[in-house]
Amino acid sequence: MEINEFQQWIKEYYDTRGWSELNIFTRIGFLAEETGEVARAIRALEIGRDRPDEKVQSYEENKQELIEELGDVLGNIIVIANKYDISLEEIFNAHQDKLMKRYQG
Repeated sequence: MEINEFQQWIKEYYDTRGWSELNIFTRIGFLAEETGEVARAIRALEIGRDRPDEKVQSYEENKQELIEELGDVLGNIIVIANKYDISLEEIFNAHQDKLMKRYQG
């Protein structure tokens, strides 16, 4: 699936569930929460978890969890981008241009 197709799919999926209607500050809170879950998944991959209330998982299971959490972050970023009518392609290009200008000279 192309990135613009995925962005549109997220829009439609979130719209059908009413998730896109949430206040932008609520959405930012969800993004922060999901970012914390990415950090937790990376910790599990890198140093493991040492909690009696969590089962030990394999590297592949932990990696799958990281993939899912990164998807949750991306979904929230897309909803924010959609709110302001910004395509992911535009974000990618702007970020690349910024880095090239900053570090090319």
